[in-house]
Amino acid sequence: MIRFLIQNSPIIWLVFGIALMLFLNIKCKLNSMVALLIVAILVGILEGLPLDKVIGSIKNGFGGTLGTLAIIVAFGSVLGKFMVDSGAAQRIATTVINKFGVKYVQWGILLIGFLFGISMFYEVAFMILAPLIISIAIEAKVPYLRLGIAMVAAATTAHSTFPPQPGSVALISAYHADMGMVYILGIIVVIPTIIASGIILPKFLGNLEHPIPPLLKKPKEFTEEEMPKFWVSLIVPLIPAIIISSATIIKVWIDPKSMLFKILSFFGSAEISMLIAVIVGIYVFGIKLNKKMPEIMQSFSSAIEGVAMIILIMGSGGAFKQIILDTGLGKYIAVLMQNSSASPLIMAWAITVLLRLATGTGAVSAITAAGIVGPLVGTFHINPALMVLATAAGSNTLSHLNDAAFWLFKGYFNLSIKDTFKTWGLLELTNSVVQLCMVLVLSIFIS
Repeated sequence: MIRFLIQNSPIIWLVFGIALMLFLNIKCKLNSMVALLIVAILVGILEGLPLDKVIGSIKNGFGGTLGTLAIIVAFGSVLGKFMVDSGAAQRIATTVINKFGVKYVQWGILLIGFLFGISMFYEVAFMILAPLIISIAIEAKVPYLRLGIAMVAAATTAHSTFPPQPGSVALISAYHADMGMVYILGIIVVIPTIIASGIILPKFLGNLEHPIPPLLKKPKEFTEEEMPKFWVSLIVPLIPAIIISSATIIKVWIDPKSMLFKILSFFGSAEISMLIAVIVGIYVFGIKLNKKMPEIMQSFSSAIEGVAMIILIMGSGGAFKQIILDTGLGKYIAVLMQNSSASPLIMAWAITVLLRLATGTGAVSAITAAGIVGPLVGTFHINPALMVLATAAGSNTLSHLNDAAFWLFKGYFNLSIKDTFKTWGLLELTNSVVQLCMVLVLSIFIS
């Protein structure tokens, strides 16, 4: 027994650290940022890293992670805030629903849920769309939960999978994946995923009739004159995805040493494409609508304030990841896995699922899992973009009482705990499993 413990002490200290993080986060209600930093320091010391090296790893991991994702996540939040404050979000939602009509309203909800999930934080998207969904359900004479499931399925999947959302950005950094490939392969994976959970699943859930809940918060209703045009509202938040994906595809046919390749790489970077989108957003969602610059900058500042803690938590997750790498834990796990038949994609998904169930936080579970299994990418020659998608699938899985999104869904739609598990729980589980299956299918053809 003692020999076993000595031989496997690196893994044992890691497991101990994760267990401690969960205890501090769940039982002690300690902020995730503080819990992650405490655990990172403790694991580094227990793994034998010199004290000065522990501090160095914390600085490098924290700073390196923020250097990669802070601008992207902050600008993503700003774009979402601009859309809400300008009426662009309302324009997209109402136009899509009107175009699809009552018969295909579920597909329309699926589309706007997907668009909102990419362009803004999930909670914001939910609070904007939920009242709209209830009013549409009344008019279309369909159970509001049928539409609610479609909206949430699309929004949560897009939110966990695509940049500039924090979890996806952190995973791209951790796995050194190409953001353009994540967009391209992500679309292939996400479309069947949200159809399965948003359109097909409700057909098997039986009676979804529930009394219309009281609206907890009704967003401001903009007049026709106040809102920007539909295509403008749609294209501006998608500018980063369009630029990055286009640059990735075009660069395949261009000499990497050419000036054109360098120019495409510059403008196709996440930071520059996000900056372009924000500048366009300032004009289209602000100046063009006759807003004064102080009012526009108020929205800008409010968006940054709302995302500040999330960025710091991600930085702490990066510090923990760096400790895992600098202590050699990542390589140790990779060596253990060399003789294993388990796919790194499945391992990344499974570890993330367990952490999500324990912590209730998708972004933290994703970045922690990426730090553990990241070295497997090189060992097994797995496409980094597929690892991003597999881990993202794990972070968007069945959650329960420790997840704020669980209570948001339950409270707004006025459901019992049982009905929340039946709807929210099953749609998230379906999302996760179908997305993983799609990634595994892609891995057969893409290395």
